Amino acid sequence: MDRRTFVAVAGAALLLEPIASRGQVSEKRYRIGYLDPRSSRITADDPSYTTLRKTLADLGYGAGGNTTFEERFADRQLDRLPQLASELVQLKVDVIVAASGPSIRAARGATSQIPIVMAFSGDDPVKSGFVASLARPGGNITGVTVLFRELAPKWIEILRDLIPGMTRLGVMVNPSRPAHAEYFATMQEQRPPTVQLQQVEARVPDQYDAAFAALSAGRAQGVIILADVLFTQDASRLAVLAARYQLPSIYQFREFALAGGLMTYGPDERALAVLAAQFVDRLLKGAKPEELPVQQPTKFILTFNPGTARALGLNVSHEFGRRVDEVIQ
Repeated sequence: MDRRTFVAVAGAALLLEPIASRGQVSEKRYRIGYLDPRSSRITADDPSYTTLRKTLADLGYGAGGNTTFEERFADRQLDRLPQLASELVQLKVDVIVAASGPSIRAARGATSQIPIVMAFSGDDPVKSGFVASLARPGGNITGVTVLFRELAPKWIEILRDLIPGMTRLGVMVNPSRPAHAEYFATMQEQRPPTVQLQQVEARVPDQYDAAFAALSAGRAQGVIILADVLFTQDASRLAVLAARYQLPSIYQFREFALAGGLMTYGPDERALAVLAAQFVDRLLKGAKPEELPVQQPTKFILTFNPGTARALGLNVSHEFGRRVDEVIQ
């Protein structure tokens, strides 16, 4: 049995009981905390967030009924997360759902007792110190992780399949994210010998223009934009810049393709949200976080925006078209 199949089978055996059979919960009232570095305005339209809330409702945790949702949004001000996490702890929530690595760190710093469910994070939870191991987390943190490090070479492959002969490729990173250095190092190690990578940085939106200008000066033929809270919320602006500099681009989350970016390749976000909700359900019913193995995605989606491809003058082969899972109309 290969690793990916094992993850799928193990996850199914542990978590994936039919939702319909589990929708009845006790009369106890629950308080679920949610910590997100983004803004509430952005999150309200996010498929991950809406799927999480819907799945929790299907499981019997409905707002206004037996459940109170305490949600805290940092509006991209990551230094606010520790205080927001402390507020959730003071409210004595039963569980904290932490969306993104910075949220997980803040929640971990605020409590070692309240269970924390990782959701939508690309940080390696073992290297980040969130859990002892994926199989046995060992503390008060468990949930869902996406090891983007393992996907990094795939982004190069997809861009080269779209544009045969590509030899110069840009990679946009946020140097404030330690994981980005790891992703770039992985791409350097596993890139084809004929491909040269150029790293550009942006810590704040004011640095986007300079980053793309540097890619143009370096004669980049495409750009990989690594997943980041900042970049996700600025998906439209980054898509416009990629178009202005005529750079075919790839990101990890489909919001980028919806905003006009060329394509994305990453996990099925809705499936991850369902898993995260099921972790919450298990924990509220008495499971111990240290004994719930961390789950990883088994399905990855290539989303493509043909309108952007036409604007870039790209000739998309039939072979590449067959790889696409979702087309943005």
